[in-house]
Amino acid sequence: MHDLRVAPSILSADFARLADEVADVAPAVRMVHVDVMDGHYVPNLTLGPPVVRSLRAATELFLDAHLMISDPRTYAPQIVAAGADSVTFHPEVEDDPLGLVELLRDAGSQVGVAIRPHQPLSLVEELLPHIDMLLIMTVQPGFGGQAFQPDVVPKIAEAVEARASLRARFRIEVDGGISVATVGSTAAAGADTFVAGSAVFDHPDRVAAARAVLDAAHAALGAGAQARA
Repeated sequence: MHDLRVAPSILSADFARLADEVADVAPAVRMVHVDVMDGHYVPNLTLGPPVVRSLRAATELFLDAHLMISDPRTYAPQIVAAGADSVTFHPEVEDDPLGLVELLRDAGSQVGVAIRPHQPLSLVEELLPHIDMLLIMTVQPGFGGQAFQPDVVPKIAEAVEARASLRARFRIEVDGGISVATVGSTAAAGADTFVAGSAVFDHPDRVAAARAVLDAAHAALGAGAQARA
């Protein structure tokens, strides 16, 4: 349904030279992932609207913002105003998540919702017809560098079935421990957008690293097609 995309997470980049880091990976990707954490919803602090605004001025890449914060209604519009192209939030912290989806869409942003590894798809079922992105976390949100949790993979396939049943078109993004070694199972299950942090920015050749993750995802789809033939 959707083309496969790698979204390098700037959480693993060198913040002292963030514009250069993003420019390094730009030839290989169409989007970068921006993790916003508040030290409350998750036990870590990262960045906010000023950094998003500076990043927007430095790149034309699609900015995919993931808000791991306890008050998305206050700060999501600020992230959009700073230049994010898409904003994803965790709906359990919002009293009216559908209202927030509509608010962000009215502000000109694409909208996503996220679920943690232990949370069921039913948590966001009512929102699925209205969103552009479903983010399925494959680690607990809060810190980069965690090990991929393979028991989340069946949830990806469940999301694909729900999308087809609803005749919806949202992308399915996975985030957490994604690398050349792990991306294949998520692609085979139906994910199409792969957040990769250390798998890209920990390598000196970021273009080659991002392309390697994407190639591994395509290879998994090819292997699956051959197996079904």
